Amino acid sequence: MFGFLKKFFGPEADFQDLLENKKATIIDVRTPQEFSGGHNKGAINIPLQQIGGKAKQLKSKEPIIVCCASGMRSGQAKSILKSKGLEEVYNAGSWTSLRKFD
Repeated sequence: MFGFLKKFFGPEADFQDLLENKKATIIDVRTPQEFSGGHNKGAINIPLQQIGGKAKQLKSKEPIIVCCASGMRSGQAKSILKSKGLEEVYNAGSWTSLRKFD
């Protein structure tokens, strides 16, 4: 089970460093309705169903931090983006875990 979770979440990332020093882009993969109910400052909303089609546009925005409500959709988004050739993609899990960096 641990290996399964690690595949989605990956190694621990220093989100503060990614956001402050490396100017990472936050991609929130929740639905537009969920996103409108609250999101991180500067986050871009690209629903999970659309993430694969936007990968080419996102290559210029690396590093990327993906988030959602619980971490499952962002784990899938990370896998999709990595399969499309993006290398520096991190799964933050829930969007609320990044609130302290707003």
